[in-house]
Amino acid sequence: MSDEVISVESSGVNKPLRAKSGKKEFVGIVKSDKMDKTIVVSVETKALHPLYKKYVVRSKRLKAHDEKNEVKVGDRVRVVECRPISKEKCWRLDAILERAK
Repeated sequence: MSDEVISVESSGVNKPLRAKSGKKEFVGIVKSDKMDKTIVVSVETKALHPLYKKYVVRSKRLKAHDEKNEVKVGDRVRVVECRPISKEKCWRLDAILERAK
């Protein structure tokens, strides 16, 4: 992983993308960095409601592995799925897209 911050347009809501390796990746906001080498990332996705045909924004919280403890609360990051690292942690930090202000 590189040390520079990658600039990406702010799209707000995303759906799971596939990395080149075929693994899922999400873009989200860091909500907690209190654990050692672990961050909690809030990811929002849009889903079409089956009856009302309106888009509903759903959010989920993922625990991701941050090896260098370099991410802070409020940063916008990209996480990629990986093998299970612990009971709840099966995502790893891929890139820091935007630092918190």
